[in-house]
Amino acid sequence: MSKFKPSTAAAVVIANMIGTGVFTSLGFQLVELESGFVLMMLWAVGGLAALCGALSYAELGAALPRSGGEYNFLSEIYHPAAGFISGWVSATVGFAAPTALAALTFGSYLASVVPGLSPLWLATGVIVLLTAIHCTSHSQSGAAQGLLTVLKLLLILGFSALALLLGDNPQPIEFQPVAGDGELLLSGAFAVSLIYVNYAFSGWNAATYISGELDDPQRYLPRVLFASTALVALTYLLLNYVFLSVAPTEAMRGEVEVGYIAARYVFGASAAAVMGSLLALLLISTVSAMILAGPRVLHVIGEDFPLFRGLGQTNTDGIPARAILLQAGVSLLFLWTSSFESILVFAGATMALNTFFTVLGVFVLRYTRPELPRPFKTWGYPLPPLVFLLITGWTLLYTVAQRREEAWLCLAVVVSGGLLYKLSVALGRRSRGNQNHGF
Repeated sequence: MSKFKPSTAAAVVIANMIGTGVFTSLGFQLVELESGFVLMMLWAVGGLAALCGALSYAELGAALPRSGGEYNFLSEIYHPAAGFISGWVSATVGFAAPTALAALTFGSYLASVVPGLSPLWLATGVIVLLTAIHCTSHSQSGAAQGLLTVLKLLLILGFSALALLLGDNPQPIEFQPVAGDGELLLSGAFAVSLIYVNYAFSGWNAATYISGELDDPQRYLPRVLFASTALVALTYLLLNYVFLSVAPTEAMRGEVEVGYIAARYVFGASAAAVMGSLLALLLISTVSAMILAGPRVLHVIGEDFPLFRGLGQTNTDGIPARAILLQAGVSLLFLWTSSFESILVFAGATMALNTFFTVLGVFVLRYTRPELPRPFKTWGYPLPPLVFLLITGWTLLYTVAQRREEAWLCLAVVVSGGLLYKLSVALGRRSRGNQNHGF
């Protein structure tokens, strides 16, 4: 049975991260924050948290190298119930909702160039097409993901270079700290804006979802996680510097297609249409990466729980096609029933909760299982996991205080996962009891 190469794992991480968030969230951040320095600090703090999280996950992934991400980690560290709830969160929100967002952003960008097109139907089409590709084989799935990710990086670098070189109307925005910036950095607006940024950085853990299908994961997984996350953090800082430098903040405030708006101010309406099309195309790799990685959670749940046995099955090449089809269906449900911003905040907060308890598990696992072989140990321990927990915890507290509706939705998903776990265990016991009695 074939396996994914480390380059494919890196492509999955990069493509998962560079997607909807960086091309949409600046418009929402500008509603309450206008300082260039504070906005860039948002992305720097988000990058620091992601790198600290990646280092923590690298230790867990090397010590517990099974596919499934947080489902695998939390089951081993705390209890199977914690893993199941985490897997339920990942399957319903962690991947399905962002897949819908990335697809809708693709449709919105393309429809802004060709007004007659429907963003909703474009998004639906790209999800269906990529689902079909990833249901085939490791070689075809990995090759498609690698190609799409390389094209994405080239497009971003090309766009940034051209925008900075050709932009003849630099914006009067200050990237050095000014009076009042210190208060903004500690404000609730900054903390809530970090939800958008953390959402944009989500995906740094994506390689852990396919570690069981990766060549020599204990050796390559830490390298993939750290290098890919660092590259994306630098790319995000570059992109936001470009957006703020070439387009007026009032034109981007509250808007979704900030990349297209920036391109219009630099290249003019006709050339911006070309750039808008290219920006739309690069989002295809994000949708692709989420469709590739996310269903592995459903797959391992299917291996462990009789109620979901059908999801644990694979095709002849080891691809969990049924799990991929189910996640695609949930993504389409999000796509057709929810608004953009509510999905973004809800998904960002729920995924932050998931990663918070996973990174906390680095401390728990070192205490409860000190004898466990650890081919990789977090550099600078305990600082990276502590920094991640402080930043993420601070963001979650402000989200609960200021976005109550999304916080309640997040709690509802967690509670529903717990109830489903109890049902799964009960049915599993009944099934085993019937088998023991010859039924």
